[in-house]
Amino acid sequence: MREEATYRGTVYPWQCDHVGHMNIMWYVGKFDEANWNLFARLGLTPSYLRTSGRGMAAVQQNISYTRELLAGDIVEIRSVLLEVRDKLIRFRHDMTNVETSETAATCEITAVHMDRAARKSAPFEAFISETALRQLAEPVMA
Repeated sequence: MREEATYRGTVYPWQCDHVGHMNIMWYVGKFDEANWNLFARLGLTPSYLRTSGRGMAAVQQNISYTRELLAGDIVEIRSVLLEVRDKLIRFRHDMTNVETSETAATCEITAVHMDRAARKSAPFEAFISETALRQLAEPVMA
């Protein structure tokens, strides 16, 4: 799977901190919005999550900040699926400044599919696993 756009937005002045660049809480928020677009492409849509009693939980998140973003900058996040297991996916988001094409931050997340009632991990449905495996950055060889 090539990286695909999962978020596009603007840095607003109220998202900037005392040094004038976007505060880290907003990076996390924009990455979170990208999560839901990526999940929907895998079949983890809002309606699936509501009707199945399933959910997704991040268990690890690593962010690298490489360029500052300022008020008015347009950002795009492109996402790629790195790993798929029975109950887990790992993916990366790359946030870029659209005007300069510079990478502003990257975020790698490991997320677990869960049963919301039992509050524990649960295997993905076959259709989700199959969709995800087809979209891996480096497909698994059979």
